[in-house]
Amino acid sequence: MAYVVTEGCIRCTYMDCVAVCPVDCFYAGANMLVIHPDECIDCGVCEPECPAAAIFPDSDPRAAEWTALNAEYAAVWPNITEKGAPPADADAWKDTPDKRALLSPDPASL
Repeated sequence: MAYVVTEGCIRCTYMDCVAVCPVDCFYAGANMLVIHPDECIDCGVCEPECPAAAIFPDSDPRAAEWTALNAEYAAVWPNITEKGAPPADADAWKDTPDKRALLSPDPASL
């Protein structure tokens, strides 16, 4: 089992989860983070740290659509090991529903 980043992260990317991850399994896109399923050790420390409540175990029904997407993008986006600054408008996007169409396939510019 692994944890999965879901739609709530899009346009927020607070990165509090990155700061606590003991195995550095987060990968950064232009406007979302994902978790590499083969690197996640299922410790769960990231889930309560996410201000957007966007992280779930892959066994949670809310993660179903996002499991494959996390694996796909973790293979091509850059690994992120330190918390960076969230976007200036992250708080405005935090509770916005239905953000899937806003997901950028582009990697983050680190």
